Amino acid sequence: METILIVDDEKNYPRILSAILEEENYETLSCHSGEEALTLLTESEIDLVLTDMRMPGMDGISLLRAIKNKQPDLPVIMMTAHGTVEKAVEAMQQGAYTYILKPFENETLIQHVGKAMDLYRVVRENRQLRAMIADRFSFSSIIGKSEAMQQIYATIRKVAPSTATILIEGESGTGKELVARALHFNSPRKEKPFIAVNCTALAESLLESELFGHEKGAFTGAISMRKGRFELADGGTLFLDEIGELSPQMQVKLLRVLQEKTIERVGGGKTISVDFRLMAATNKKLHEEVRKERFREDLYYRLHVVHFKIPPLRERDNDILLLAEAFLQKFSPQRTDGQPLSGLSSPCRKHLLDYAWPGNVRQLENVMERAVLLAPGPMITPEDLPKEIREQNTLSPAIPLALPEASLSDSLAHVEKELIERALKASDHIQAHAAARLGITKSGLHQKIKKYNIRVGSSRDKADS
Repeated sequence: METILIVDDEKNYPRILSAILEEENYETLSCHSGEEALTLLTESEIDLVLTDMRMPGMDGISLLRAIKNKQPDLPVIMMTAHGTVEKAVEAMQQGAYTYILKPFENETLIQHVGKAMDLYRVVRENRQLRAMIADRFSFSSIIGKSEAMQQIYATIRKVAPSTATILIEGESGTGKELVARALHFNSPRKEKPFIAVNCTALAESLLESELFGHEKGAFTGAISMRKGRFELADGGTLFLDEIGELSPQMQVKLLRVLQEKTIERVGGGKTISVDFRLMAATNKKLHEEVRKERFREDLYYRLHVVHFKIPPLRERDNDILLLAEAFLQKFSPQRTDGQPLSGLSSPCRKHLLDYAWPGNVRQLENVMERAVLLAPGPMITPEDLPKEIREQNTLSPAIPLALPEASLSDSLAHVEKELIERALKASDHIQAHAAARLGITKSGLHQKIKKYNIRVGSSRDKADS
């Protein structure tokens, strides 16, 4: 039940107002001075203050100022006689929700209180939502105890308060947007918008309108003026995901905006100043794109002020089970049978650790959600995992020995070389993937590649050459 504090120096008036408002299912508290009101505000949770303008000692205006100093969102309705309308206008300028002229009809009071309460509910919900978002994108929300992730935490703490442009590189599913949001919600811009744009989601013509906005009649279907993402991010952060996919023409336009901090809407000639912090992400290696002349070098250096390289999950062995347990807790409330989960079985843990995770953290999250929903018992077992994870270590067909008369060491060497070549081929010659398949370290695999003089190189590399 929402609580209204009534403040009036007339002894009977608060009693009358309480009776009216309690009929509308509000709880009321009453007092006869501004000083008493401030004491009640510290002792009780109040949703609205209804105060008289003229009172001995602390008057309504002084009480309003004190309330707004401590609780700026709390709505205050002023009650005033006809002779003090100018004071009522002053109260509005000081932040009062509205004022009511005495004497007033009961229905007038109820309407004003109802509208103020509706507004305050929205404010409270927005505050709660912001708190949830801030908690979700706090440093602690980025799970990982590996050395690489610890370095990322340290860098976030250092650069979050700045306005430096951020470039985040990493494979799909590694959590690039999570890092960008953590930077934003731990910065002075956290109360302003975080605007995210996926550069691959729209055709170039639509992307230009999405970013810059457009004027009415700029093109067929532009029936009204629309602000673009640059303007919407004013004062906050603009996050451009998959920036490596921008066309050469859009790269030029983005570079100009970064240099001048101004834009023009499509179909318009007015120059608009914009204040935003840019964060960009890509699953490509932009320096290689620059070398291959697919990405502008000048734009690359504009973006490459602070650089984050998010490691793939296969290089974060220490984080796999940590993340799996976190996702298990996240999805456990969704179980339809209501049966609590006790954790991951040892064989299940081994499968998770052995798998190469080409889809990274996003894939692990999806796997854990599926396992939590389908597991028949209280423990997640290998049977609850997808087939490709359960059968990842099966290598076929059988590997023949070198020669019947070969020595044991030669035969073992032959088998080891064959296994390495198969693992490399299955992993598109990405050595980290192959090492995970074989259950050895990346450095150990590199040594064996040199030992057996195994040729490495992905099909992509061959195509580029």
